[in-house]
Amino acid sequence: MQRQFGGVLLGSIELFCLAAELGSFTAAAQAAGVTPAAVSRSLARLEARLGVRLFVRSTRRVRLSEAGSSYYEQCRQALSQLGEAERVLGGQQQEPSGLLRMSLPTTYGHFRVLPLLPTFRQRYPQVQVQVELSNRNVDLVGEGFDLAVRARAPADSSLIARPLEDAPLVVVAAPDYLRRHGRPQSPSELVEHECIQFLLPSSGRPVPWLFRQQGRQIELATHGGYCCSADILGGATLARHGAGLVQLMRFIVEDDLRSGCLEEVLTEHGGCSRPFSLIYPSARFLPQRVRVFVDFLLEHCAAQDTQ
Repeated sequence: MQRQFGGVLLGSIELFCLAAELGSFTAAAQAAGVTPAAVSRSLARLEARLGVRLFVRSTRRVRLSEAGSSYYEQCRQALSQLGEAERVLGGQQQEPSGLLRMSLPTTYGHFRVLPLLPTFRQRYPQVQVQVELSNRNVDLVGEGFDLAVRARAPADSSLIARPLEDAPLVVVAAPDYLRRHGRPQSPSELVEHECIQFLLPSSGRPVPWLFRQQGRQIELATHGGYCCSADILGGATLARHGAGLVQLMRFIVEDDLRSGCLEEVLTEHGGCSRPFSLIYPSARFLPQRVRVFVDFLLEHCAAQDTQ
């Protein structure tokens, strides 16, 4: 016999959450191992019982109505709490194991995630880790990845995005370059300088530089004779050797700034950052190896924010 929750069968609520997360009755049926017709009937009964329309249907996709969005958030939290209670009471705390596949941006992977992996595997030695370092937007489900870190929120509403950090941006150059060309005092003076470009993998266009002026954030197109693509670390290397100015995340050049190999400029126009998020499929169906890594990474990011 199926359990009831507030007079509604829990199976219907679970199917509702699946359909909301995957944006498709058919995909929800495949994930739950039932027919699309069964999903449609279950959700129709749920809507009739609640007296509201939960989904707005089109020929190719379904999306949540305003009432459905509110109901989904409450159901998701309730099911998560029920699942955790069952794991604890049922003694399902077995050792996580298996292959964990993740896609990481080159810089964030090198400086933020890869250094943590030995600690993670000491805690969970039965989990093997496979990492792809790439700035391309992977298809998590289609390519078999468990999770990814990205600098932009996913367009796919079936994916969960958890913020990791807002990485501060800095503009830096080698002392030799600044002796030869001077220090810019405002973003407008960058037209007189060699600005090292990083090209977006998706479009091939240079990433605009971000500054604060008069209390608001501005985007500035810069120009120069050097362009890097795929890996912004190339821009940092060029800057160290006197090629010009570059804007990148502070965590990339912290050691260079401490040693004096690079110097920060335009500090009075700083304060901008780029967000990074952890992205993964529906939290309700995560394998244990993925769930523990999500918790592990969020825990370390929270600890870093308090330092």
